[in-house]
Amino acid sequence: MSASFTFKRITGVDYLHRLSRTHGWPYIHSWAHRVSGVLLTLYVCLHIITLSSLKDPELFDNKMRFFASVIPGFFEWLLAFPVIYHCLNGGRLLLYEIFGNRKDQAVLGWVFIISLAYIVLLGFFMALGNQNVSAILFWVYMVVVSLFITYLTVRKIKQSDASFAWKLQRISGAFLFVMIPAHMLYMHLDPFSGRDAQVIIARMSNGFIKLVDISLVCSVMYHSGYGIVAICRDYLSSYRLQLICRFSISVIMIVFAWLGLKLIFTIG
Repeated sequence: MSASFTFKRITGVDYLHRLSRTHGWPYIHSWAHRVSGVLLTLYVCLHIITLSSLKDPELFDNKMRFFASVIPGFFEWLLAFPVIYHCLNGGRLLLYEIFGNRKDQAVLGWVFIISLAYIVLLGFFMALGNQNVSAILFWVYMVVVSLFITYLTVRKIKQSDASFAWKLQRISGAFLFVMIPAHMLYMHLDPFSGRDAQVIIARMSNGFIKLVDISLVCSVMYHSGYGIVAICRDYLSSYRLQLICRFSISVIMIVFAWLGLKLIFTIG
């Protein structure tokens, strides 16, 4: 009984608390950021594969009905947790690395508060399921905000001696900081926005939306690929394995970027 009780304690909240005391919360957030990033990369690749069936609208609608029956709305809502956490924690890292913020504990508190607010708001819109928002107007606002944050990051990061690849990863992160949560929010304002083939095709046929989608695909694929390669570099001791990892991830990201861009250019 005692051994069982101890095992349960150290595999639950107590283990997390002990880990925070021995390694610190930044260590936990670092791992959470990496895990959520890998999960989101897998989701984006699956998302691109699913959208590729838009060439056959009936097939796409059948897939959406299948996903709607297999994955209830609650589990779809749960996906917002890694999305908003990864984006906001990425913003925290930008503040720390690029803008020199050292009040990290305070920022972590805001990450939690804003994440909670976003999740509640998204759940509210998903429950209503009847919102109607202009795609052009919505994305104009989001792009302007994202480009402003990106501009501030570029101005600041020019002073860094880091490699161009590292800088580009941070710049892409600054751009996606708003764009990814905005994308998820828009997809759930109205269920037809992301599930009806004709609605999606009509939206993607617009020139401005094509530019938005192109920027999202390129930024996500580069940001994700660089992040996974960095994880491999940190935990693979063999230089040969690191090279294999870098090559494999690069090829996979290029293939999915090509699939995404091909879809965008052929729709409409």
